[in-house]
Amino acid sequence: MHIKEGLIPTVVGTCVTATGMALKNTNLPDSYRNGIIGFGLAHVFLGSMGMMNENGHQQEMMRKVSKAVNFK
Repeated sequence: MHIKEGLIPTVVGTCVTATGMALKNTNLPDSYRNGIIGFGLAHVFLGSMGMMNENGHQQEMMRKVSKAVNFK
């Protein structure tokens, strides 16, 4: 069985993000919850980039991201 590269980090990131969202109404400090959500979203992004790498779309996406973010 062949698992597409980047799929596992994307799925794990989705689960971590959902966990962070589920902790919204708990006594956990907001900074912890936001850190968990950010960690999950980073994995979703990196996993998605890994999946696009196989299709050759990674360079195009990185150009769009670098234009959107001011790196000064």
